[in-house]
Parts: sequence; C-alpha cells; structure tokens
Amino acid sequence: MTKNIFVPALTELQRGEIGTVDIPGGLRLHGLLDYDTLIDAEQFDFEELLDRARAELRAFDGSVDAIIAHWDFPTSVIVPILAAEYGLPSPSLDSVLRSEHKLWSRVLQRESVPECVPAFSAFDPFDPDALDHIDVAFPFWVKPIKSHSSQLGFEVSTPAEFAAATERIRAEIGRIADPFDQALARVRVPEQVQAAGGRTCLAEQIVTGTQAAPEGSMFRGDFQVHGVFDMRKDATDHSFAHLDYPARTVPEAVQRQMIEVTERYLRHVGYDNGCFNSEFMWDADTGKLWLIEVNTRISQSHSDLFAKVDGVSNHAVAIDVALGRRPEMPHAKGEYAVAAQCMVPHYEDGVVTRVPGEAEIEALRGRFPGTVVHIEVAVGDRLSELPNQDPYRYKLATLYIGAADHTALEQRYRECLEALPFEFEEVA
Repeated sequence: MTKNIFVPALTELQRGEIGTVDIPGGLRLHGLLDYDTLIDAEQFDFEELLDRARAELRAFDGSVDAIIAHWDFPTSVIVPILAAEYGLPSPSLDSVLRSEHKLWSRVLQRESVPECVPAFSAFDPFDPDALDHIDVAFPFWVKPIKSHSSQLGFEVSTPAEFAAATERIRAEIGRIADPFDQALARVRVPEQVQAAGGRTCLAEQIVTGTQAAPEGSMFRGDFQVHGVFDMRKDATDHSFAHLDYPARTVPEAVQRQMIEVTERYLRHVGYDNGCFNSEFMWDADTGKLWLIEVNTRISQSHSDLFAKVDGVSNHAVAIDVALGRRPEMPHAKGEYAVAAQCMVPHYEDGVVTRVPGEAEIEALRGRFPGTVVHIEVAVGDRLSELPNQDPYRYKLATLYIGAADHTALEQRYRECLEALPFEFEEVA
C-alpha cells in the first residue's frame, strides 16, 4: 500500500534525492508549507506556522503515514509536535529541544560526555556588562543559543570585537529567538538554562583540528551509524568548503570514539525514533576530541553523496524510521567510490551581474556525469542582503560531485569552479 510521506519545505532537489528510495508498496511525496514560508521568511510566528501545517494535513484526502524534518528550526520542532498529534514515530519534543537549544545541549553534554565539551558561558547580549560575566578567555566564539546554520556566529579576540558582534546580534537575534521562545513554552526548561530565553547567547572556547561528522539513527532504542563525513574548511578556517564521503582524514579509532560519544549523549537526553548527525573536532597533536553539536535529523547536505557512493540517499533511513520500520542502508553500491558537497564561495560584498547559464551547467554535467549544480544567487542580488549566510563568506552555489578517488574529486572541484563564472559589481 502506497505511503504518504510529508516533508516540510520540500524542494525539487530533495524530491530528486528521495526518488532514489524504494519501499514496499511505494511512496507518495508531499510538501508541507513551503520553502519561502519555513526557511526564507523575514519573520516567523511559530504557533501560526504550526496551525497552518495542521490545516494542510487536515485538508489532505488520504492517510498521513510519516512526517519528516530535514531543515533547522522552525521545521525541526514543528515536526515532532505534528507527529505526536498523528500518533506517528518521532523523537519527543523535549529531546529535540534539548539539542536545538545550544546552552541546554551543552549542559547535558557536560553531564554525559564531559571529556569532549569545550568551555562555555551563557550571556545576555542586551546586557551592557555582558563581557564581565563571561569566564571564557579570548579568543572565543559568540553565538545565539538558537540560529539558522552559522548565522550570527562570530570569532572575537578583543572587547571591541565582542561589542561589534553583540551589536549585530542584538539587531538580528529576534528573527529566530522570538519564535524559539514560543516553542520553548511547550516544555519545562531547567532554571539553569533559562538565562535570557531565546535571546540568550553563548561564549565558547575555540577548538581546532580536523572536523568530521557521523550520521545515523536511533530506532526503538537501537543506535546505528550509516556514514561518517569529513568537514573541510576553507583557507579562512571559518567556513566549510567541502563535505567529503566517506571520511578519511580521521583515523577509524577516532571515528569510533565520535560514534560512542554521540550515542552516550543521545541516550542521556532521551532521544529515540529519529535520525541525527553530530559534528566533532579532533586535535591530532594532542589526541583531544571535541563535540561541536548534535543535530536531530539527517543532513540533507549528505543526501546526494550517499546516493553517489552507496546507491541510495540517506532519506531511506529517515523514511524507514518515520514509518516505524527498522532502517536499512546499503554501502558502496553506488556509481562512485567518493563524493563531495563543495561550495562556490565569494568573500566580498557586491551585486551579482552574471551567473552561469544553463548551457554552461549542461556542458559541465557532460564533462562530469552525475554532477549537481545548485545556483543560489541571481542577477541583481546584493550578497550582503541574502538570507541565511554565515558571517565570513557568501555562498554562490553548491556542487555535488562524485569520482573514482579523492585526487580525481579535487581536480573535478577545481575544474567546476573554473567552468562556472560569476561576475559582480563592487559595492562601496
């Protein structure tokens, strides 16, 4: 019997990736709300979004068999609420919010995996004396306890840089913080992590090393990992340039340690019947392993890479779990031995005057079959006004590339950059 699968903010790219998934009886894919509403909106009203999603589901003439979250807040929190209302498998709202809330998560990490937790300190960015209450030494990161991707995350080395960062945070934090407070009102938040509510920020120790990310699932208490990724930063050491699969820069023993730490943490927070991806930093010189964060979903950045290497996207696992089925994932059954998600970056503000045309993209696909090119800017866009960008670079496009080995993968990335011309008008 065909299953109806609902994916909030479903994109055509996701639809194609989910097309690699086959389940008995087949599946029918449905969007729930849309990308502009859940991702790109200038403001979010959490309760309003929840009611609109409920109305769409009620209006559907058929069974609602699974609801899956592939995006950050608010989607990540709306889904467990809706799933619970329909009696569908999903992590509990409490367990999701414990990881979504960066301060709450750090407190729980310190309880369960203390050997991997960087120093951190909460502060109110609206407090003029906030710096006096931070007991983490410069340099450190500042970030909201909830944001989208790496937005409003800054490395600061001086009081002046801290002041500049908090000024920017104060101006923009409400977009996510206010609806996040609406979500937090649904659970009991421990007093030690309440601080300034959704507008709380963290100062965190800067950790360095090689970054990697295990991804897996927890299904009825059974913990599994279906892949580990390298997370490679660009020359600035602030922003990611590559996600490579399978991981090779971190020894297998360290990968096993990452996996064990992730399991310990997820069991501590009571997370079950959902997917996850966790991010770690490993210092090869000292052997120290640091936990960066745990996300309560598969990473859609990984989806095409799994399809290229393993033959099916990680959506297969997410769908299995959401349908109440034990997840299964093939390995090394794909067309390529290695694959990468690569960014096309730009580091200065400007107005876009040219983007690669369809003919140029098709020519590139002809040279490198299987390559996916997702252009993320348009002519006339001012880069500094684009939504959901990190503070250190602008993302012009995302590439998904497969190859026979890592040397060929690197060469293909360089040739793709040369074949995809962007042009800009400088902005004073």
